[in-house]
Amino acid sequence: MSRIGRAPISIPKGVELNLTDRHLVVKGPKGQLERDLHPEMDVKIENGILSVYRPSDQKRHRALHGLTRALINNMVVGVTAGFKKQLEIIGVGYRAELKKAGVLLNVGYSHAVMIYVPEGVKAEVPTPTSIIISGADAEMVGQIAAEIRAVRKPEPYKGKGIRYVGEYVARKAGKTAK
Repeated sequence: MSRIGRAPISIPKGVELNLTDRHLVVKGPKGQLERDLHPEMDVKIENGILSVYRPSDQKRHRALHGLTRALINNMVVGVTAGFKKQLEIIGVGYRAELKKAGVLLNVGYSHAVMIYVPEGVKAEVPTPTSIIISGADAEMVGQIAAEIRAVRKPEPYKGKGIRYVGEYVARKAGKTAK
């Protein structure tokens, strides 16, 4: 059995799970998340513990078993604690600015780049060189953070660009003169 899929999910106090017809709704202090589950996976809620079961030992079912359990666990964690990604901007003149619709990035292009932040995700710019993306949905938080990083990925020679806090960028030596 899948080690991830086999692990039960304990439902904390203040979290309400509603499973109807393969549609799971999780409500908690940080918001509400919804997801349609795969029809072949069996989900049972008993005594405040949620368990995911698979119909057979086929490779596809083993993969779906762990995936389904991980998605449900991320929903439970999201509505209780939430998720957060921190990015840092490195480069002379590179900066970010918070606007009403999202984050405006000035990262060395001839124009500013606007990244729109959807509802349910919160963007903060505590300093012009740092960005914090937070929200209840792990998938959306990670996607917005990845879109911001993709605007100017860190380059290996000077290290300029947008990177996650704590991300290691392998540096290369430049060309040497004769």
